[in-house]
Amino acid sequence: MPKKHPRPAAGSALVPLSVEPADLVADVRALIGTGTRPGGGIDEALLDAAMRGWSINTRRAFRSDLTLWGQWCHSRRIVPGAAEPADVAAWIRALAGIDPSSVKTRAMATIERYLVHVGWAYRMAGLTDPTAAALVKFERKAARNHLGVRQRQARAIRFKGDIADLDSPASGVCLAHVLKACRRDELGMRDAAMLRIAYDTAARRSELVAIDVGHIEGPDSDGAGLLHIPSSKTDRKQAGAEAYLSPATMAAIARWREAGRVDKGPLLRRVTTHFDGSIDSIGTERLHPNSITLIYRRLIRRAWEKGLLGEMSEAERDRWLSTVSSHSIRVGVAQDNFAAGEGLPAIMQAYRWRDARTVLRYGSKLAAKSGASARLAKRFADQ
Repeated sequence: MPKKHPRPAAGSALVPLSVEPADLVADVRALIGTGTRPGGGIDEALLDAAMRGWSINTRRAFRSDLTLWGQWCHSRRIVPGAAEPADVAAWIRALAGIDPSSVKTRAMATIERYLVHVGWAYRMAGLTDPTAAALVKFERKAARNHLGVRQRQARAIRFKGDIADLDSPASGVCLAHVLKACRRDELGMRDAAMLRIAYDTAARRSELVAIDVGHIEGPDSDGAGLLHIPSSKTDRKQAGAEAYLSPATMAAIARWREAGRVDKGPLLRRVTTHFDGSIDSIGTERLHPNSITLIYRRLIRRAWEKGLLGEMSEAERDRWLSTVSSHSIRVGVAQDNFAAGEGLPAIMQAYRWRDARTVLRYGSKLAAKSGASARLAKRFADQ
């Protein structure tokens, strides 16, 4: 089975999990084991098509998911190539938290992804796919019933927080307060530039860390600029897209570039500090995608410590820290656009969404607070 790859440290610039064709072939070949059928072997045509059709993130997830399946098989002394549907069913029950297990409970969407990738590996290896058996299908239904199918949504970081009127003062955890929490040195300048770019463009973490200095055009006469996004999760053909950068964002980028001496190459780089918090060095390699969530959490914690979040208790702060993710600003951008009265097509076009259901899900909580039922309740609240 695939080797276990160590997770990068917070804010590190380590090379992401390899997704070269040879690595995927080795991973799939490892599944064959002693359970291969006579005449079986790697389906080279299928693997080649997958390599050309899958995005880099999908290839990376494929390798990661096979690693998890390999660890499960090893813990139960199962030869992966000879695994039975009952083994897959037991894995599902463990992942869903139905059976007591040391395995961390996963969301149903994550479990479904695991099964898809493991199934593809068996087919690529010329083996009977144990994930396609009737027993597994019923276990999947049982897991859905146990977990529910509603996906956990990252908590939104809106510009001014959870407010009904965009002209109201900022409240709680919001971009305005997190920006105030940024330090005044190189680390804070990088953080502020990253936060502003994330909000202006609703960039995914992979898009943020992929930004090069040469991708930024401007400023124009008004101080605004454009960000060229060469490719993204939903841009399989790598046609690229352009995103607006406000004058405030362009100014923040300029401050960071000057302080960090970032003249070319990756824009968002690792900034290391000494034990006393002072700046040690500024790296030359781009941030790792996993570092984005960690940076958001650090800044929220700092905003709380500085008293910027109002009368927020430590327990509420911890709830925030547990639900924030690299997607939180992207969710907040969608909610702010709905609050500003922007239509769904305009939001999807501006921020590169392909699935309307995703955008509507992001705006569902906001809609509940401002919809017909909320307006009617407010009308009769004092009567």
